[in-house]
Amino acid sequence: MKKLILVSNDDSIEAHGVHELVKSLQTLGDVFCICPEQPQSGMSMALTVNNPLRVKRLEDYHGAQMYKVNGTPVDCIKIAVDNLLPRKPDIVVTGINHGSNAAINVVYSGTMGAAFEGCAYGVPSIGFSLTSHREDADFSPCYPVVEKIVRKVLEKGLPQGVCLNVNMPANVKEFKGIRVTRGCKGRWDDHYEEYLDPARRPFYWLAGTFVNEEPDNEDTDEWCLSNGFVSIVPVKLDPTYPRPSDFNWLSEED
Repeated sequence: MKKLILVSNDDSIEAHGVHELVKSLQTLGDVFCICPEQPQSGMSMALTVNNPLRVKRLEDYHGAQMYKVNGTPVDCIKIAVDNLLPRKPDIVVTGINHGSNAAINVVYSGTMGAAFEGCAYGVPSIGFSLTSHREDADFSPCYPVVEKIVRKVLEKGLPQGVCLNVNMPANVKEFKGIRVTRGCKGRWDDHYEEYLDPARRPFYWLAGTFVNEEPDNEDTDEWCLSNGFVSIVPVKLDPTYPRPSDFNWLSEED
């Protein structure tokens, strides 16, 4: 039986990256692609609770069934697994995101939110991102990276509760290799710019820059990407602090 590959993203069903992802996976199994109908960047693991979800089947693309949903990336995974797929998928693959999801961005990312949701279903899950925001970004050089990593995960699986955050440098044509590493310590130095609309009413737009707090550490994803390597960061769904007993001073018992 062919492997069943579930694909989603947060950049919408119209995004170039997800179409390139579908093409790169077509030789590895039966691909089922379901994405938000509108861009959903920064949605993390948000889901729709107060509005009905509507699913529309689209024309097949390179042999893959294509669907769009008026919801979030997590909605896409949930409705695919619970309602649309003939069986539980063998793997969930999300992206290819247009822009980096390295470091703390993994927390905000809708692409990784979808991967985390696949992980919550007990399915090996991988999120892929390309560190380029160019409108004409070329995703085709990502094919061998995607195929190699997905093939290995299909063969070996992943530990329960762990998924992979894969980021590829913008110059992926000339990448030096693939490294398993960790997310760097960093933060967004951001703020909201104030503007006026034509009616002179104020509105706000998020702006800011990422601050890498350990730029020289070679065991981080940001260093890898800055130096031409593909980074793979294994990330856990369970965010529990590793030693809860450190907080026993908060406990109370009758």
